[in-house]
Amino acid sequence: MALLALGALTGCGAPPELRDPAGVPTGAGSPTASGPTGVPTGTPSSAPTAPPPTTGSATPDPGLVATACRNGPTGQRVVQLLRGRASVLPDNVGVRVRSGPLCAGDWQYTVLEVTGHEELQVVTQGRPEALELITAGTDVCTIEVRATGPVGIRTLACDAASTLGPGA
Repeated sequence: MALLALGALTGCGAPPELRDPAGVPTGAGSPTASGPTGVPTGTPSSAPTAPPPTTGSATPDPGLVATACRNGPTGQRVVQLLRGRASVLPDNVGVRVRSGPLCAGDWQYTVLEVTGHEELQVVTQGRPEALELITAGTDVCTIEVRATGPVGIRTLACDAASTLGPGA
């Protein structure tokens, strides 16, 4: 029983940084009579300094807000994707880019006017030369967009439709 109690007491204890009082100045010890030893005693003369500021201005997360694509695909590139590999639009349907593409991160949001049909919202991802269709339709707030899309795209695809109201 005594060994069990002794084992419990020796297994626990102060954390390592508190076990070696010589390595951490406490300011509570009594001064020695000998001359200076090169180790400062008492309160430091200056307050700790903050880390140096980062160079340049802080850049916001590129996915927070969707803005006009500077290096992203053009509206024509999105239409080509829909008419080509994706087979969403037939060649004989008239299409005009109403807005976009707007970029947030490496995702894009485009709205197309399709002759004789409702407007078509399109969510794509990737570089212009390797553009991938995420979804296209009248309601593009899919699980994939909500779960993995950047905030800027989710806002356009999911929040904008709910605020427009009926008939908008």
